[in-house]
Amino acid sequence: MTKIILPPATIGIIGGGQLGRMMAISARQMGYKIAVLEPGEDSPLAQISDIEINAAYDDEVALADLLAICDVVTYEFENIPYAAVQAVENVGYIPQGHRPLMIAQNRLREKDAINEAGFNTAPYADVSTEEKFRTAISEIGYPAVLKTVSGGYDGKGQWSLKSDEDLLQALAVVKEHHCIIEGFVPFDKEASVIVARSTTGETRAFPVVENVHFNSILHTSTLPANVDAVLAAKAQDLAENLIERLDLVGTLAIEMFVVGSELLVNELAPRPHNSGHLTIDCCNVSQFEQHIRAVCGLPLIEPEILQPATMVNLLGQHVDYAMEMWQTSAYADGYLHMYGKEENKRDRKVGHLTFLEKDATALKAKVAAFLTNFPK
Repeated sequence: MTKIILPPATIGIIGGGQLGRMMAISARQMGYKIAVLEPGEDSPLAQISDIEINAAYDDEVALADLLAICDVVTYEFENIPYAAVQAVENVGYIPQGHRPLMIAQNRLREKDAINEAGFNTAPYADVSTEEKFRTAISEIGYPAVLKTVSGGYDGKGQWSLKSDEDLLQALAVVKEHHCIIEGFVPFDKEASVIVARSTTGETRAFPVVENVHFNSILHTSTLPANVDAVLAAKAQDLAENLIERLDLVGTLAIEMFVVGSELLVNELAPRPHNSGHLTIDCCNVSQFEQHIRAVCGLPLIEPEILQPATMVNLLGQHVDYAMEMWQTSAYADGYLHMYGKEENKRDRKVGHLTFLEKDATALKAKVAAFLTNFPK
């Protein structure tokens, strides 16, 4: 029987970053209490939590303690050791289980799962040895991307291969790490769809988001994406079918490449995603509230766009500029979200600004003007 978790129940979140913080803000508005497990003290989530447990993510005793004091437990990112979660699943209620972590924290397993579910990715190969690497590059060809199988985010743990001149560095990486090689996709656009599936099996997908990356870090996200209605519907259908075929619960972010009229799945994240932050301000339900509803067994809300929006990611080097611009009349209507991080580190996400306009053309012009002197 599906559990229905109602306020004022306690929701436990493994991971204390900004995603957990924004989950908790939605949950608190609904009347829930929050507990967090995070190695460091005073994390962005801990600042607004009722209970804080400071322990390593693979500390099974601490994980069991969290499950014991919470009515339901979820996680805010995918690099929590899945074996530790698996070891304590019978202690309490963690409806997502360890399987989404097992899939998403290993790029090879992730690609295999996507293909086995019936969806296309870029060509890829396991390159756990030098021999496999040489065979793979001869079959996939250049350009290609070499990635470590586990770890790495925002462009870390990956190397672009354009010719034989790049092989020497690549071979050194392969000798040290288990890797995967992927064929480069000459995409027209990068897009993502956030989809949620409840413990009841109900599934709802948000409209397609169009993304722009800079130095492999998400720079802007725009909703709705500038794609035709047929492709938009195709992307949402893909998302709903994929989460069902993978039999996952909670939120799943699916990053895609748009290539003409085709969609290739790039990466999965079994939690709310950076590209979905703008849903807080421009949709009738945010990705964070939808996630809480999903893991608590509550009815999901059919997402609708209230106004076109663009989110601008704020990294550490952007904060001073963004604050200076935000206090002017031209940009004061931007919705500012800061994550409560102690330090504004370069190339680390510390907040975002979301701009809304009734007209998509006016929105594009406004964001372009805001970004004119944006720090690199």
